[in-house]
Amino acid sequence: MSKTLYEVYALRYATHASRHASENFIFSDFHDDVLMPLDFFMWAIKGDGRVIVVDTGFDAETAKKRQRTYLQSPVEMLRDVGIDPNAVSDVVITHMHYDHCGNLMAFPNARFHIQDDEMAYCTGRCMGHEALRKPFEVKDVINAIRCLYEGRLVFHKGSSKLADGIFLHQVGGHTKGLQVVTVPTARGGIVLASDAAHYWKNIRERSPFPIVVDVEGMLEAHARIESLADGPYHIIPGHDPKVLEVFPRLPCNSNIALLHVHPVFPGQEKIQDVILQSLAITTQ
Repeated sequence: MSKTLYEVYALRYATHASRHASENFIFSDFHDDVLMPLDFFMWAIKGDGRVIVVDTGFDAETAKKRQRTYLQSPVEMLRDVGIDPNAVSDVVITHMHYDHCGNLMAFPNARFHIQDDEMAYCTGRCMGHEALRKPFEVKDVINAIRCLYEGRLVFHKGSSKLADGIFLHQVGGHTKGLQVVTVPTARGGIVLASDAAHYWKNIRERSPFPIVVDVEGMLEAHARIESLADGPYHIIPGHDPKVLEVFPRLPCNSNIALLHVHPVFPGQEKIQDVILQSLAITTQ
């Protein structure tokens, strides 16, 4: 059992406000196809004298190319939680889609942790299919190869330990080598699900997001994530705007949610009390 309890932050750096609900599910029947925005996050883990960044977001150039609203550089946002990108030693890449690995070179001293199957996937014969390579940016794949030749790409196979209490778990579905991250916190064990579940609704209704390599694998990933988490709100989806509604936000940056603090629900706790609690945890 881990002796370390970590702080975990979700950093929303971009959004896609014009997305509709029908674009986010495979199996649902939409009689009223309402807007269902999709947010973009990077995550940071702090504790036991170390920092781990999970995914690296994308840059302003890619935002313009893909018509996404860019709120702030995710790399610069790290400074709001006391993280110097130059001092980051470990970065987990959950998968190689453009919105998860777009700023690799902004972490010059980091090692990048990736699954064997993911690197083989984004450089293999399946990228000959336009539909499969669409969520990838060639510059990001090239940068990952550059990191490999610099000796900074660390390969994992299946489940492995990254630090005290922090584990990587390969799950199926969205890409060939998608991995999720489990982290112990003061409120229990959480799962950074990344794109194994874009929204809470994907996993709760067992209706996968449409960008999927293996539907069966994604449904099995939903069950695996639930078995790894200590509760429904211990599962952190990869793109759900409700993350910033459910969890208290950092006072100095409202686009940063504190995932190691209990959720805020009407009638249960005042948000001011939760923020004070979070700051107390941070200073321990």
